This record gives sequence, C-alpha cells and structure tokens, in this order.
Amino acid sequence: MEKEEAQLMFKLTFSKKNWGAKYNRKEHFKRFPNLDKIIKDLIKRNWLLIKNKPNYSGISLNPKFKKEIIKFIEEQMPEVKSWIQ
Repeated sequence: MEKEEAQLMFKLTFSKKNWGAKYNRKEHFKRFPNLDKIIKDLIKRNWLLIKNKPNYSGISLNPKFKKEIIKFIEEQMPEVKSWIQ
C-alpha cells in the first residue's frame, strides 16, 4: 500500500505539480485500485488536501509537509530520487 501511496504522490508532485491550492480531479487517478483507501490514509497524515466541489472532488498535496512527502516518495521509489525537486 505504501508503494501505491508514493506513486500517487509522485504523480501529483512530478507531473501534475499539485501543491497547496492547485487541485486535480480524483477521477484522473482511476488506475489506482485502492484509491479511496490511499486517499483516506494520506488525509490522516495531513499530507493530502481534498476539495469537494459540486461536480467532483479535487486532491492536492499539503505544502506544509513537502519535505516529509518527498522523503517518503524517495524511500518507496528510489528510482525517481533525482527527478523530484
């Protein structure tokens, strides 16, 4: 499960640049089979922000925990360590 959490956060970090008030629709991440559980776990850690709109839910990474999030991604996905800023 931690690997999937890291993959989702990597996607939000690297390709989407979703930090703070920049949200991406939750349905864009359908490829993650345990998406709801991953989101729930990341919200408990305060690493993920969720914005409920009338038509969709948006997710973004919490910039207050940027160092911890990047460290977690690097530990779970060492192959991408040099890609993350």
